[in-house]
Amino acid sequence: MLDTDLKNQLKTYLQNLKRPVELVVSADDSPKALELKSLAQDIDSLSELVSVSEVQGERMPSMKVTSAETDTSITFAGLPMGHEFTSLVLALLHTGGHPLKLDDAVIAQIKALPGEYHFETYVSLSCQNCPDVVQALNMMAAVNPKITNVMIDGALFQTEVFDRDILAVPSVYLNGKLFSQGRISLAEILNKLDTGAATRQAEQLAQKDVFDMLVVGGGPAGASAAIYSARKGLNTGVVADKFGGQVAETVAIENFISVKATEGPKLVANLESHVREYDVDVMDNQLGVKLTPSQGPNPYHELTLENGATLKSQTLLLATGARWREMNVPGEQEYRGKGVAYCPHCDGPLFKGKRVAVIGGGNSGIEAAIDLANIVEHVTVLEFDTQLRADDVLQRKAASMNNITIITQAMTTEVLGDGSRVKGLNYTDRATGEQHSVELAGIFVQIGLVPNTEWLKGVVDLTPRGEIIVDERGQTSVAGIFAAGDVTNTPYKQIIIAMGSGATASLGAFDYLMRHSVPEQANAA
Repeated sequence: MLDTDLKNQLKTYLQNLKRPVELVVSADDSPKALELKSLAQDIDSLSELVSVSEVQGERMPSMKVTSAETDTSITFAGLPMGHEFTSLVLALLHTGGHPLKLDDAVIAQIKALPGEYHFETYVSLSCQNCPDVVQALNMMAAVNPKITNVMIDGALFQTEVFDRDILAVPSVYLNGKLFSQGRISLAEILNKLDTGAATRQAEQLAQKDVFDMLVVGGGPAGASAAIYSARKGLNTGVVADKFGGQVAETVAIENFISVKATEGPKLVANLESHVREYDVDVMDNQLGVKLTPSQGPNPYHELTLENGATLKSQTLLLATGARWREMNVPGEQEYRGKGVAYCPHCDGPLFKGKRVAVIGGGNSGIEAAIDLANIVEHVTVLEFDTQLRADDVLQRKAASMNNITIITQAMTTEVLGDGSRVKGLNYTDRATGEQHSVELAGIFVQIGLVPNTEWLKGVVDLTPRGEIIVDERGQTSVAGIFAAGDVTNTPYKQIIIAMGSGATASLGAFDYLMRHSVPEQANAA
């Protein structure tokens, strides 16, 4: 099952096991089951602390990673390869006693959770966000024997997916009921289970000292800004809803100079690791909701978080990025996660053999159509303009595929469904005014990005598109407040440009601090 290189790498990892691990395999005679058996045997051969047994289980094929010593249980229903292979390796290590990369306080919080929690996490093996959720729940299961998690490959267990109307991944069920859908962090999971956690966090955050620079956003721009700030010796903080931002949802990255090819989640992990190498106070899973610039006797900018805590800083750098643009038509919100999707790589496998649409004819839209055409029965691309905006090479590729139909001058007007899932859409031919309907199982929206600046209206100057206006130093219209990355009016939205603008804005803020020191009486206040 595993090639020689992968076996050698895994053997090295398994040397970190400190206690026995048992792999309990449930398998029939299907090809995937035979592959899973082979995988278990390969792992067994690489460490004396690993053993394999077979039973008839609820889901076949599946493999439970368990420890008799701790009575913990982590299960993979399907073949945990692709993005989920790392989840399997970590499950083996954590079950085998290798330390988790979690704070002691978080581990104590997981152990103290009352009751029993049985999670089922539906994924697709091509989903780059799913492993984060699977690994978070697996770590909880490795710590607390009253918590279990089962990763379920939705493409392999189609009957379950249909019965539960799962049309987006990751979808997490807790004790048989839907718990969450989409990317969710360990901290967010704990906040939902431990109702007092958010209040305790707010109290702790409110006690923090004044920062020299506070970066809002943990994407490429925010990470770059934090590193440059810390290297200047500034007391630096980072507030991030989700570290990595939009990059975490990017699959292939082939234009990041000096790196021939990488993937979004890998780059995000490297970004976060690099930031944490410095003395930076990273406050993730925190969302800024209000910004109060310094004024009058108050020399500090104040950032109010969603949990009610307020942070103060001499300078502030906004790097909140952007999110997928929505169609804003009837039915879109009603069927979001029920056929309306924004990540073709994540949710595409759930529509195997079905008819879908892609809204948008730019690079992201045509790339999505090409990827989906290899999975689904048929793809209809709807482009509002008179022609596609994608690169010629992508247009030629799409035109060569016999299950892609491209319709230009098409304005989507409504998402249709039966109350539980998408059944089609309506669109208007802008050239003739005629109304048309298309029967579909899924709709993938790929029409660009919207800057995350709604909460900043009236605080800093914005373009008509909602982008923060900055000068050549990253300075906004408010003294001491800077901005960088996709949230600004930079004409090109690229990872490497966001990093450069983060460095520029950070240096701009440092220069500002050198020339605008806080009065002594303010420091003493």
